[in-house]
Amino acid sequence: MTVVGIDDTDSREFGMCTTYVATRVAERLRQTSATVERLLLIRLNPAVEYKTRGNAALAIHTDCDPDVAFDIAREELEANAETADDGTNPGLVVADHEPAAAPDSVREFARAAVREHLEIADAERILERVGYRHWGAGNGRGRIGALAAVGSWDGVGPGAEAGRTADWTYEYISYREPDRWGTPRTVDHESVFEAADADYPDVWDTVDRGEDETVCVPHTPGPILHGIRGDDPDAVRAVADRIESEPVADAQLFVTNQGTDAHLRTGAGTGTDTLEDVQDGHAYRVDGTVGSDPETRRGGHVFFTLIEGETEGEGEGEGEGEGEGDTQLECAAFEPTKRFRDRVRALRAGDRITVCGESARGTLKLEKFAVRELVTTERVTPVCEDCGRTMESAGRNQGYRCRDCETSAAERDEVPLERDLDTGWYEVPPCARRHIAKPLVRGGFDGPVHPER
Repeated sequence: MTVVGIDDTDSREFGMCTTYVATRVAERLRQTSATVERLLLIRLNPAVEYKTRGNAALAIHTDCDPDVAFDIAREELEANAETADDGTNPGLVVADHEPAAAPDSVREFARAAVREHLEIADAERILERVGYRHWGAGNGRGRIGALAAVGSWDGVGPGAEAGRTADWTYEYISYREPDRWGTPRTVDHESVFEAADADYPDVWDTVDRGEDETVCVPHTPGPILHGIRGDDPDAVRAVADRIESEPVADAQLFVTNQGTDAHLRTGAGTGTDTLEDVQDGHAYRVDGTVGSDPETRRGGHVFFTLIEGETEGEGEGEGEGEGEGDTQLECAAFEPTKRFRDRVRALRAGDRITVCGESARGTLKLEKFAVRELVTTERVTPVCEDCGRTMESAGRNQGYRCRDCETSAAERDEVPLERDLDTGWYEVPPCARRHIAKPLVRGGFDGPVHPER
């Protein structure tokens, strides 16, 4: 077998898509009478600053002669990569072994590429050591993703890491006729929603019902008409076939790590890291206590502080104030997460939660969170039983008193607190979901789920 890895052919400004280039390579390989067993679409670390939106690398598993495969892939990269953009630096790596037979160093590199920041020199050292054919244009950065794609079948797939749930999902991508690239897409809105309903939940993130948005239809100038994601390869094809649209020039099924949360760093054996472990440029799953009531700031962004310990007065039901001396982490639900912000606003200081997201500039950008334990009572200033007026403080540590009636109370009253949240997992809506983030509807979470559709 031969494994062809490619990466970095697209541009934020000019478009293109590496999945399209991989589809072109696969078709050329088939024309040589070679068999193409599968195409892998691997989402790498979404926090890498020089990525385009999805940070995808592609691998093609084929029985083509490796020299022939290398020449074909290089021709397609040179013909299609948007190298007019200085930020596009395509890379190609070809290995002549079974997809699961990559050396340990290549599998480890693939695993790291999903969660870490890697340098071109890191890839070059391994390429020299293992002897893979490789090529790059510009600064050759695309060889990082190309090498990661080569090692992904056994590096990020099922069973790649003990203690983690890793699984393959599918995406069926339909492509536009080239003369339509850069023009508005013609896709029947209602047919997309009807198609999405037919195979939900096996097919997910096709539409966003809350925002009335066809999530599967991109807005970039590239070649993709729509991409259908799900757990079943036949179902994603069926949904794509039901969509009424402009002509489809080509289509390809990809095996992918999308929708798996493979990017989240978690503590060995516990499922979470600690707040002290959080560093910018990585994505995490961490436990903590809400240390401050959420605050909506300019632009509609919602922020709160997460702490390791308990909030001050939590044992007495006060649920306010940050724990003194605790490690703190600012968390945010930004405006593009839409209605998810209402879930975040419903949190209160003292709630125990698990959060998932990427850390940037000291703030964790929320992708989902789980409510573990809610504050259900609050302490309020007592009311005089004689006159019904709210009492006043009698002085530090002296309780409360009614100045008119001279009644008193030793401490605050504890009253039930109505909450708009239940325990369990909450997530951003499909319109705001990262490709690699796992939708709650896929299941396998450690608590009740409240999926967004």
